[in-house]
Amino acid sequence: MIKIGDALPAATLMEFVEVAGEGCSIGPNPVDVTKATAGKTIALFGLPGAFTPTCSAKHVPGYVEKADELKAAGVDEIWCVSVNDAFVMGAWARDQKTGTKVRMLGDGDATFAKATGLTLDLTGKGLGLRSNRYSMLVKDGKVASLNIEAPGKFEVSDAGTLLAQAKA
Repeated sequence: MIKIGDALPAATLMEFVEVAGEGCSIGPNPVDVTKATAGKTIALFGLPGAFTPTCSAKHVPGYVEKADELKAAGVDEIWCVSVNDAFVMGAWARDQKTGTKVRMLGDGDATFAKATGLTLDLTGKGLGLRSNRYSMLVKDGKVASLNIEAPGKFEVSDAGTLLAQAKA
């Protein structure tokens, strides 16, 4: 499992981007994790799935709400990563009104989740292999802080916790 001080794995996430005015999309667009994190501070949070209750009611809204404070604390970008395809993540971004505050990145085949060791097997619940719920502060591609939730919990991966770590 990934730990503080480790580099993020070389992986490609996918992003669905809206075009202003037209309502048309371009993408899905590949996001090379190594290149996209180089020289930046990223507030990254992972969660089990788009449109799921805790993820939609608490996790994403918290990061949208605290986006300006996170950026004031030195965070360049906020990433939400989930084992969903880019089209679902794009639809969820519209639903959650993330705009330019949170990048909604799909890990469609769980490559990133597997490479970090942060998987959650929800096969028995009809969801298959998913991402565990976590947050991390990433500086220049390396994990500076890591907050992993116990199964079924939402106590340490929230935006407030990561904001306090970014300010420290």
